[in-house]
Amino acid sequence: MRIAARYNGPPGSGNGGYSAGLLAVTLGLAPAEVTLRRPPPLETDLTLTAGSCSAGAELIAEAVLTQDQRPDVVRPVPPDEAAEATKRYAGLSGHPFPTCYVCGVDRTDGLGLRPGPVSGGRTATPWLVPPDVDEVTMWAALDCPGGWSVIAEGRPYVLGRLSAWIDAVAEPGSTCVVMGQYLGGEGRKAYALSTVYDEAGAPLAVARATWIALSP
Repeated sequence: MRIAARYNGPPGSGNGGYSAGLLAVTLGLAPAEVTLRRPPPLETDLTLTAGSCSAGAELIAEAVLTQDQRPDVVRPVPPDEAAEATKRYAGLSGHPFPTCYVCGVDRTDGLGLRPGPVSGGRTATPWLVPPDVDEVTMWAALDCPGGWSVIAEGRPYVLGRLSAWIDAVAEPGSTCVVMGQYLGGEGRKAYALSTVYDEAGAPLAVARATWIALSP
């Protein structure tokens, strides 16, 4: 398995959702829970074993069929409200990883998500679905909207674990709405949900995530 350079999150490492999805899809696990043990390296041949991938002697990630109950969807907002929320996207004024494939403000070739706050501890963003969308892309889209519901100013978080239930891949060229929701936290850990809705308002995928705060 190899993570191409364009799918980065923090500089020099793979976007967490994309990397987790690539491992789950490559191993044929669905629904899956993926735990990231180290930042996934880019343009590196990763060795796959039963339920994990490694770079040399370093364990990068582990994946299992999730035994968790499927989470509830994040309650959606209308598309126009999601579009309005992007104006409040915190990443516009201070993004910890501005070249992130999913939500980076310095990317013109990424997914272009701008999850802004809405009521109830939620975030919302439209998503113009790219022509090359696949199941791995769906994992990526489920990542950052949840993250931006927990990220605090001056204290970035990175994805630690993602469990995803992908019912269908979004239609290329359509405009989805992606929601995130903060669930609470303890210590350096924060918990979030996310949901992708299609143009008709039907949920296509849901995820539960654990985010880890980086040291100041």
